[in-house]
This record gives sequence, C-alpha cells and structure tokens, in this order.
Amino acid sequence: SCEATESQYVIRLKSNRRLSQLAEHSVLYGDNKKWEDREIQYFSLPYQAQSWSKPRRVCIRSIREAGELLFHHAFIVTNLSDNVSPEVIFSLYGKRGTMENFIKEAKSGFYFDKTDSPRFLENHVRMMISVLAYNLVNFLKTIGFEQVNRGMTIHSIRLTLLKVAGKLVKTGRQVYLKLSSYHVYQTEFYKVFERLRRSRQWI
Repeated sequence: SCEATESQYVIRLKSNRRLSQLAEHSVLYGDNKKWEDREIQYFSLPYQAQSWSKPRRVCIRSIREAGELLFHHAFIVTNLSDNVSPEVIFSLYGKRGTMENFIKEAKSGFYFDKTDSPRFLENHVRMMISVLAYNLVNFLKTIGFEQVNRGMTIHSIRLTLLKVAGKLVKTGRQVYLKLSSYHVYQTEFYKVFERLRRSRQWI
C-alpha cells in the first residue's frame, strides 16, 4: 500500500451514509449567502471506515448550486499534512483527473495503446507516431485556436476542421485550397488557418 511504502496519496472516496452525515454536520448555513449564487465550502476531519486499521484524514468539498437548497458533497482521503488545505487537496486531485483525460484521448483518439504486431520494434514505432500526432494536434490548438476552443477533443477537431471536402488548385505561382460552399464550419476553419499563417511570420 501507499502507507507501507511511505508514499503520499490523494484518493477519491465513495459517499456513504456516515460520510454524508459528517459533511452535513460540518457545512455552514448562513443568511449572509445569496441563494441565487453558487456556494462552495471545504472541510477536513478524521474518519475511520470499518475496514481501516486507523483514522485517516478526509477532505470534504460541499457545493450548493445556484438556486438550490441542499449541498452535494465529495470526499477525498489523503495522508498529506494538515498544512495542505482541503482546497489544495481537491485541486491536486483535479489535476490527476485532467491527466487521466489526456491519457484517455491519446488512447481513443490516437490509438496510443494499439499493439497489432507481435514484435516490440513495430509497436514502439507505432506508439511514437501516435505521440507525434498527439503533440502536433496540441500545437495546433495552442497556436491556431481561441482560448475557449482549446479544450476540444480530437474527435471534434476531425469533424469540424479536418474532414472537409476541398480541392487543391494550382496556378503558376500559388496553390489554392477551395472548400465546399456547403461547409458548415468555414468561419472557424479560416480563422484557424489565418492564425497558423500569421504564426509563420514569427518563426
């Protein structure tokens, strides 16, 4: 276990009746809070499940959505010091979840986990190509996308920007890409294309 190896951990706990009761006893209800505003409260307390040999620190995040009366609670068990606030604990766990999303996209969007060959070398090369494609798409999002669209998955990017019917037209000195006049995302496509064109001037 993490404690046997003296490793630090931040682990999500499933809610149960006792944890919910502890959270409800900890949450603060006050008349100074506007019910139409979202409210978040954090707590930290010792808790021992029946299968545990000793109490451990559990951090609680209680969220009341705007216009609602009740709080919804999330729980994390950790062996990090009490000097680390519950807000930081949940932030650390959130980053872990973000990394899991990156791994999921690498597997589902770029086939990072495909090992079709019985030979190590071929599988290694295929994985490196997936890594290269993954990084190129992230460079594309960083350079060519607006901030609000940088969270798009590769599936959405393929649908809106890459799977586009077009035709390359060559003249004496230039090459044109003519898109279908029925392309739904023409505006977005040309905005990204223009940002990429401008970025060449900075290199």
